[in-house]
Amino acid sequence: MDEAVGTRWSGETLTFSHHDPERLLAGVRLVAHVVLPGDRRAFSYDEGDRAWRLSVTLDAWRLEYRLELRHASGDIAVVCDPENPRRVGSAFGDWSVAERADYVEPAWLRLPGAEGSWRELTIPTPTLNADVWARIWSPAGAGGHVLVAHDGPEYDKMADLGQYSAAMVGSARLPPHHLVLLAPGARNEWYSANPAYAHALAREVLPRLRAELGTTRPAVGMGTSLGGLAMLHAQRRYPNVFAGLFLQSGSYFRPRLDPQESKFPWFQRIVRFAGRLVGAAGISGRTAAVPITMTCGRVEENLGNNREMALALRRLGYPAELFEVPDAHNFTGWRDAFDPYLTDLLRRVWTPVQDRGDHELKVAKWRRS
Repeated sequence: MDEAVGTRWSGETLTFSHHDPERLLAGVRLVAHVVLPGDRRAFSYDEGDRAWRLSVTLDAWRLEYRLELRHASGDIAVVCDPENPRRVGSAFGDWSVAERADYVEPAWLRLPGAEGSWRELTIPTPTLNADVWARIWSPAGAGGHVLVAHDGPEYDKMADLGQYSAAMVGSARLPPHHLVLLAPGARNEWYSANPAYAHALAREVLPRLRAELGTTRPAVGMGTSLGGLAMLHAQRRYPNVFAGLFLQSGSYFRPRLDPQESKFPWFQRIVRFAGRLVGAAGISGRTAAVPITMTCGRVEENLGNNREMALALRRLGYPAELFEVPDAHNFTGWRDAFDPYLTDLLRRVWTPVQDRGDHELKVAKWRRS
Protein backbone atom coordinates (compact mmCIF):
# COMPACT_ATOMS: atom_id res chain seq x y z
CA MET A 1 0.00 0.00 0.00
CA ASP A 2 1.51 3.32 -1.07
CA GLU A 3 -1.36 5.81 -1.14
CA ALA A 4 0.87 8.74 -0.16
CA VAL A 5 2.69 8.62 -3.46
CA GLY A 6 -0.34 8.01 -5.66
CA THR A 7 -0.10 4.24 -6.13
CA ARG A 8 -2.11 1.64 -4.25
CA TRP A 9 -2.10 -2.15 -4.36
CA SER A 10 -5.18 -4.11 -3.38
CA GLY A 11 -4.62 -7.81 -4.00
CA GLU A 12 -3.58 -8.02 -7.64
CA THR A 13 -5.04 -4.61 -8.51
CA LEU A 14 -2.71 -1.63 -8.80
CA THR A 15 -4.28 1.83 -8.90
CA PHE A 16 -2.38 4.90 -10.14
CA SER A 17 -3.21 8.55 -9.53
CA HIS A 18 -1.76 11.62 -11.22
CA HIS A 19 -3.07 14.88 -9.80
CA ASP A 20 -3.96 17.63 -12.29
CA PRO A 21 -6.25 20.06 -10.41
CA GLU A 22 -6.41 22.59 -13.28
CA ARG A 23 -6.72 19.85 -15.89
CA LEU A 24 -3.77 21.07 -17.89
CA LEU A 25 -3.21 17.66 -19.48
CA ALA A 26 -5.16 16.19 -22.38
CA GLY A 27 -4.38 12.62 -21.33
CA VAL A 28 -2.18 10.28 -19.30
CA ARG A 29 -1.10 6.81 -20.32
CA LEU A 30 0.80 4.02 -18.54
CA VAL A 31 4.10 2.96 -20.11
CA ALA A 32 5.19 -0.49 -18.92
CA HIS A 33 6.63 -3.59 -20.58
CA VAL A 34 3.83 -5.87 -19.43
CA VAL A 35 0.79 -7.59 -20.85
CA LEU A 36 -2.42 -6.15 -19.36
CA PRO A 37 -5.98 -7.50 -19.65
CA GLY A 38 -7.61 -5.59 -22.49
CA ASP A 39 -4.36 -3.62 -22.84
CA ARG A 40 -5.90 -0.90 -20.66
CA ARG A 41 -3.27 1.84 -20.29
CA ALA A 42 -5.16 5.14 -20.66
CA PHE A 43 -6.05 7.01 -17.45
CA SER A 44 -9.51 8.50 -16.86
CA TYR A 45 -10.01 11.93 -15.31
CA ASP A 46 -11.81 12.01 -11.94
CA GLU A 47 -13.58 15.38 -11.66
CA GLY A 48 -14.14 14.94 -7.92
CA ASP A 49 -10.49 14.32 -7.01
CA ARG A 50 -9.15 16.41 -9.91
CA ALA A 51 -6.80 13.59 -10.82
CA TRP A 52 -6.11 11.11 -13.59
CA ARG A 53 -6.64 7.49 -12.45
CA LEU A 54 -6.05 3.98 -13.78
CA SER A 55 -6.50 0.55 -12.16
CA VAL A 56 -4.86 -2.55 -13.64
CA THR A 57 -4.88 -6.23 -12.67
CA LEU A 58 -1.37 -7.62 -12.44
CA ASP A 59 -0.14 -11.05 -11.30
CA ALA A 60 3.19 -9.64 -10.12
CA TRP A 61 5.01 -8.52 -7.00
CA ARG A 62 6.16 -5.25 -8.53
CA LEU A 63 5.81 -3.04 -11.59
CA GLU A 64 8.37 -0.79 -13.26
CA TYR A 65 6.64 1.96 -15.20
CA ARG A 66 6.63 5.50 -16.58
CA LEU A 67 3.82 7.89 -17.44
CA GLU A 68 3.13 9.36 -20.87
CA LEU A 69 1.77 12.87 -20.36
CA ARG A 70 -0.05 14.36 -23.33
CA HIS A 71 -0.44 18.14 -23.29
CA ALA A 72 -3.16 20.19 -24.96
CA SER A 73 -0.54 21.51 -27.37
CA GLY A 74 0.00 17.98 -28.63
CA ASP A 75 3.41 17.66 -26.96
CA ILE A 76 4.08 14.33 -25.28
CA ALA A 77 6.49 13.70 -22.40
CA VAL A 78 7.38 10.27 -21.01
CA VAL A 79 8.46 10.69 -17.38
CA CYS A 80 8.89 8.85 -14.13
CA ASP A 81 5.86 9.20 -11.87
CA PRO A 82 6.31 12.57 -10.08
CA GLU A 83 4.12 11.36 -7.22
CA ASN A 84 6.17 8.23 -6.59
CA PRO A 85 9.77 8.80 -5.37
CA ARG A 86 10.77 5.16 -5.80
CA ARG A 87 13.08 4.55 -8.76
CA VAL A 88 14.94 1.63 -10.26
CA GLY A 89 17.71 1.77 -12.85
CA SER A 90 17.68 0.02 -16.21
CA ALA A 91 19.83 -0.07 -19.34
CA PHE A 92 17.56 2.71 -20.66
CA GLY A 93 17.43 5.02 -17.66
CA ASP A 94 15.36 5.17 -14.49
CA TRP A 95 11.81 3.89 -14.08
CA SER A 96 9.29 4.35 -11.30
CA VAL A 97 8.56 1.18 -9.34
CA ALA A 98 5.55 0.10 -7.31
CA GLU A 99 6.08 -2.89 -5.01
CA ARG A 100 3.32 -5.03 -3.55
CA ALA A 101 3.34 -5.50 0.24
CA ASP A 102 4.36 -9.17 -0.06
CA TYR A 103 7.44 -8.45 -2.18
CA VAL A 104 10.72 -9.33 -0.42
CA GLU A 105 14.22 -8.81 -1.82
CA PRO A 106 16.51 -11.87 -1.98
CA ALA A 107 18.29 -12.67 1.31
CA TRP A 108 21.64 -13.16 -0.47
CA LEU A 109 21.84 -9.41 -1.16
CA ARG A 110 22.71 -8.92 2.53
CA LEU A 111 25.06 -11.89 2.95
CA PRO A 112 28.81 -11.39 3.32
CA GLY A 113 30.54 -12.50 0.14
CA ALA A 114 33.61 -14.60 -0.42
CA GLU A 115 36.78 -12.60 -1.07
CA GLY A 116 37.90 -12.58 -4.66
CA SER A 117 39.81 -10.56 -7.21
CA TRP A 118 38.64 -8.86 -10.40
CA ARG A 119 40.58 -8.56 -13.62
CA GLU A 120 39.81 -7.40 -17.13
CA LEU A 121 40.53 -9.15 -20.41
CA THR A 122 40.21 -7.94 -24.00
CA ILE A 123 39.68 -10.80 -26.46
CA PRO A 124 40.27 -10.16 -30.18
CA THR A 125 37.68 -11.87 -32.39
CA PRO A 126 38.74 -11.92 -36.05
CA THR A 127 35.36 -13.34 -37.01
CA LEU A 128 33.64 -10.17 -35.79
CA ASN A 129 36.54 -7.85 -36.61
CA ALA A 130 36.11 -6.54 -33.08
CA ASP A 131 37.24 -7.08 -29.50
CA VAL A 132 35.07 -8.68 -26.83
CA TRP A 133 35.70 -7.19 -23.40
CA ALA A 134 35.42 -9.39 -20.29
CA ARG A 135 35.58 -8.71 -16.56
CA ILE A 136 36.41 -11.77 -14.46
CA TRP A 137 35.91 -12.43 -10.73
CA SER A 138 37.84 -15.29 -9.15
CA PRO A 139 37.76 -16.35 -5.48
CA ALA A 140 40.31 -18.64 -3.83
CA GLY A 141 39.93 -22.25 -4.95
CA ALA A 142 37.86 -21.43 -8.02
CA GLY A 143 39.32 -24.35 -9.97
CA GLY A 144 37.58 -25.17 -13.24
CA HIS A 145 34.03 -23.96 -12.58
CA VAL A 146 33.11 -21.02 -14.87
CA LEU A 147 29.90 -19.02 -15.21
CA VAL A 148 29.78 -16.79 -18.32
CA ALA A 149 27.16 -14.03 -18.64
CA HIS A 150 26.05 -12.10 -21.71
CA ASP A 151 25.33 -8.44 -20.91
CA GLY A 152 27.64 -9.11 -17.99
CA PRO A 153 28.36 -5.54 -16.86
CA GLU A 154 24.63 -4.76 -16.87
CA TYR A 155 23.86 -7.99 -15.01
CA ASP A 156 26.38 -6.97 -12.35
CA LYS A 157 25.36 -3.32 -12.07
CA MET A 158 21.58 -3.76 -12.12
CA ALA A 159 21.08 -7.35 -10.92
CA ASP A 160 24.03 -7.71 -8.49
CA LEU A 161 25.39 -10.80 -10.22
CA GLY A 162 28.84 -10.35 -8.67
CA GLN A 163 27.31 -10.19 -5.18
CA TYR A 164 25.25 -13.30 -5.97
CA SER A 165 28.36 -15.35 -6.85
CA ALA A 166 30.29 -14.03 -3.85
CA ALA A 167 27.38 -14.70 -1.46
CA MET A 168 26.77 -18.21 -2.78
CA VAL A 169 30.46 -19.12 -2.46
CA GLY A 170 30.78 -17.43 0.94
CA SER A 171 27.79 -19.37 2.31
CA ALA A 172 29.01 -22.66 0.76
CA ARG A 173 25.83 -22.97 -1.25
CA LEU A 174 27.92 -23.12 -4.43
CA PRO A 175 31.51 -24.23 -4.96
CA PRO A 176 34.12 -21.53 -5.72
CA HIS A 177 33.86 -20.49 -9.37
CA HIS A 178 35.00 -17.88 -11.86
CA LEU A 179 32.38 -15.34 -12.94
CA VAL A 180 32.93 -13.91 -16.43
CA LEU A 181 31.01 -10.78 -17.42
CA LEU A 182 30.98 -10.37 -21.21
CA ALA A 183 30.25 -6.86 -22.48
CA PRO A 184 27.59 -6.82 -25.22
CA GLY A 185 29.46 -4.88 -27.91
CA ALA A 186 27.18 -4.48 -30.96
CA ARG A 187 24.45 -6.12 -28.93
CA ASN A 188 21.45 -6.19 -31.24
CA GLU A 189 23.48 -7.49 -34.17
CA TRP A 190 25.67 -9.95 -32.22
CA TYR A 191 22.96 -11.41 -29.99
CA SER A 192 20.28 -11.90 -32.67
CA ALA A 193 20.98 -15.55 -33.66
CA ASN A 194 24.05 -14.34 -35.57
CA PRO A 195 26.20 -17.25 -36.89
CA ALA A 196 29.32 -15.06 -36.88
CA TYR A 197 28.84 -14.20 -33.21
CA ALA A 198 28.15 -17.84 -32.29
CA HIS A 199 31.41 -18.83 -34.01
CA ALA A 200 33.36 -16.06 -32.28
CA LEU A 201 31.95 -17.02 -28.87
CA ALA A 202 32.56 -20.77 -29.28
CA ARG A 203 35.86 -20.72 -31.16
CA GLU A 204 37.56 -17.50 -30.05
CA VAL A 205 36.13 -16.14 -26.77
CA LEU A 206 35.54 -19.31 -24.75
CA PRO A 207 38.90 -20.96 -25.67
CA ARG A 208 40.73 -17.78 -24.63
CA LEU A 209 38.82 -17.74 -21.35
CA ARG A 210 39.60 -21.40 -20.65
CA ALA A 211 43.31 -20.71 -21.27
CA GLU A 212 43.21 -17.63 -19.04
CA LEU A 213 41.50 -19.53 -16.23
CA GLY A 214 43.49 -22.75 -16.62
CA THR A 215 40.55 -25.07 -17.21
CA THR A 216 39.34 -27.41 -19.92
CA ARG A 217 35.80 -27.68 -18.58
CA PRO A 218 32.91 -26.20 -20.55
CA ALA A 219 31.33 -23.16 -18.93
CA VAL A 220 27.75 -22.58 -17.85
CA GLY A 221 26.28 -19.78 -19.98
CA MET A 222 23.61 -17.31 -18.93
CA GLY A 223 21.81 -14.40 -20.54
CA THR A 224 18.62 -12.36 -20.62
CA SER A 225 16.39 -11.43 -23.54
CA LEU A 226 18.57 -11.35 -26.69
CA GLY A 227 21.53 -12.45 -24.56
CA GLY A 228 19.68 -15.63 -23.61
CA LEU A 229 18.73 -16.25 -27.24
CA ALA A 230 22.39 -15.88 -28.27
CA MET A 231 23.55 -18.40 -25.67
CA LEU A 232 21.05 -20.97 -26.92
CA HIS A 233 21.91 -20.26 -30.55
CA ALA A 234 25.63 -20.79 -29.85
CA GLN A 235 24.93 -24.04 -28.00
CA ARG A 236 22.86 -25.36 -30.89
CA ARG A 237 25.65 -24.64 -33.39
CA TYR A 238 28.47 -25.79 -31.08
CA PRO A 239 26.88 -28.37 -28.76
CA ASN A 240 29.89 -29.08 -26.53
CA VAL A 241 30.94 -25.58 -25.49
CA PHE A 242 28.53 -25.29 -22.55
CA ALA A 243 27.81 -27.58 -19.60
CA GLY A 244 24.44 -25.93 -18.96
CA LEU A 245 22.43 -22.80 -19.78
CA PHE A 246 20.49 -20.33 -17.63
CA LEU A 247 18.19 -18.34 -19.94
CA GLN A 248 16.00 -15.51 -18.66
CA SER A 249 13.16 -14.02 -20.69
CA GLY A 250 14.74 -15.21 -23.93
CA SER A 251 13.71 -13.37 -27.10
CA TYR A 252 12.63 -16.41 -29.15
CA PHE A 253 10.51 -14.34 -31.51
CA ARG A 254 7.66 -15.97 -33.42
CA PRO A 255 5.47 -14.05 -35.90
CA ARG A 256 2.25 -15.27 -34.29
CA LEU A 257 3.33 -14.40 -30.75
CA ASP A 258 5.54 -11.35 -31.27
CA PRO A 259 4.22 -9.15 -34.11
CA GLN A 260 5.16 -6.06 -32.04
CA GLU A 261 8.85 -6.96 -32.61
CA SER A 262 8.58 -7.20 -36.41
CA LYS A 263 10.44 -3.92 -37.01
CA PHE A 264 13.53 -5.16 -35.16
CA PRO A 265 16.28 -5.27 -37.84
CA TRP A 266 17.14 -8.94 -37.27
CA PHE A 267 13.61 -10.16 -36.53
CA GLN A 268 13.52 -12.62 -39.45
CA ARG A 269 16.87 -14.14 -38.49
CA ILE A 270 15.57 -14.82 -34.99
CA VAL A 271 12.26 -16.12 -36.36
CA ARG A 272 14.09 -18.60 -38.62
CA PHE A 273 16.19 -19.95 -35.75
CA ALA A 274 13.28 -20.21 -33.29
CA GLY A 275 11.05 -21.71 -35.97
CA ARG A 276 13.54 -24.47 -36.76
CA LEU A 277 13.67 -25.48 -33.10
CA VAL A 278 9.93 -25.29 -32.53
CA GLY A 279 9.25 -27.20 -35.74
CA ALA A 280 11.80 -29.94 -35.12
CA ALA A 281 10.39 -33.37 -34.28
CA GLY A 282 12.06 -35.76 -31.88
CA ILE A 283 15.58 -35.90 -30.49
CA SER A 284 18.22 -34.26 -32.67
CA GLY A 285 21.52 -35.97 -33.37
CA ARG A 286 23.28 -32.60 -32.90
CA THR A 287 21.97 -32.20 -29.39
CA ALA A 288 24.33 -32.25 -26.45
CA ALA A 289 21.62 -32.67 -23.84
CA VAL A 290 22.89 -30.09 -21.37
CA PRO A 291 20.51 -29.00 -18.62
CA ILE A 292 18.69 -25.75 -19.37
CA THR A 293 16.86 -23.64 -16.81
CA MET A 294 14.63 -20.86 -18.11
CA THR A 295 12.83 -18.10 -16.22
CA CYS A 296 10.28 -15.64 -17.54
CA GLY A 297 7.97 -13.06 -16.00
CA ARG A 298 4.30 -13.96 -15.74
CA VAL A 299 3.25 -10.57 -17.12
CA GLU A 300 5.78 -10.02 -19.93
CA GLU A 301 5.35 -10.29 -23.67
CA ASN A 302 8.00 -13.01 -24.02
CA LEU A 303 6.10 -15.51 -21.87
CA GLY A 304 4.35 -17.13 -24.85
CA ASN A 305 7.52 -17.72 -26.85
CA ASN A 306 9.36 -18.97 -23.74
CA ARG A 307 6.63 -21.54 -23.06
CA GLU A 308 6.80 -22.67 -26.68
CA MET A 309 10.62 -22.89 -26.63
CA ALA A 310 10.69 -24.87 -23.38
CA LEU A 311 8.39 -27.48 -24.90
CA ALA A 312 10.49 -27.61 -28.06
CA LEU A 313 13.73 -28.08 -26.12
CA ARG A 314 12.28 -30.94 -24.09
CA ARG A 315 11.07 -32.54 -27.31
CA LEU A 316 14.64 -32.27 -28.62
CA GLY A 317 16.03 -34.16 -25.62
CA TYR A 318 17.13 -31.32 -23.36
CA PRO A 319 16.36 -31.53 -19.64
CA ALA A 320 14.79 -28.07 -19.84
CA GLU A 321 12.63 -26.39 -17.20
CA LEU A 322 10.75 -23.10 -17.36
CA PHE A 323 9.88 -21.20 -14.18
CA GLU A 324 7.39 -18.34 -14.39
CA VAL A 325 8.13 -15.62 -11.86
CA PRO A 326 5.85 -12.82 -10.59
CA ASP A 327 7.60 -9.97 -12.39
CA ALA A 328 8.25 -8.68 -15.91
CA HIS A 329 11.12 -8.01 -18.36
CA ASN A 330 13.58 -6.21 -16.06
CA PHE A 331 16.83 -6.73 -14.19
CA THR A 332 15.26 -6.82 -10.73
CA GLY A 333 12.93 -9.63 -11.80
CA TRP A 334 15.86 -11.50 -13.31
CA ARG A 335 17.92 -10.92 -10.16
CA ASP A 336 15.17 -12.22 -7.91
CA ALA A 337 15.09 -15.50 -9.87
CA PHE A 338 18.81 -16.31 -9.40
CA ASP A 339 18.03 -18.15 -6.18
CA PRO A 340 16.80 -20.85 -6.25
CA TYR A 341 16.76 -21.38 -10.03
CA LEU A 342 20.34 -20.49 -11.03
CA THR A 343 21.62 -21.94 -7.76
CA ASP A 344 19.94 -25.28 -8.42
CA LEU A 345 21.24 -25.44 -12.01
CA LEU A 346 24.83 -24.70 -10.98
CA ARG A 347 24.74 -27.24 -8.16
CA ARG A 348 23.42 -29.85 -10.57
CA VAL A 349 26.18 -29.13 -13.10
CA TRP A 350 29.08 -28.52 -10.73
CA THR A 351 28.50 -30.86 -7.79
CA PRO A 352 29.43 -34.50 -8.52
CA VAL A 353 26.80 -37.00 -7.46
CA GLN A 354 29.12 -38.58 -4.88
CA ASP A 355 29.73 -35.17 -3.25
CA ARG A 356 26.13 -33.99 -3.06
CA GLY A 357 25.50 -35.52 0.36
CA ASP A 358 28.30 -33.47 1.95
CA HIS A 359 27.16 -30.41 0.06
CA GLU A 360 23.59 -30.81 1.34
CA LEU A 361 24.93 -30.96 4.92
CA LYS A 362 26.82 -27.68 4.35
CA VAL A 363 23.70 -26.05 2.95
CA ALA A 364 21.56 -27.29 5.84
CA LYS A 365 24.12 -25.93 8.32
CA TRP A 366 24.12 -22.54 6.53
CA ARG A 367 20.32 -22.36 6.57
CA ARG A 368 20.22 -23.04 10.33
CA SER A 369 22.82 -20.36 11.07
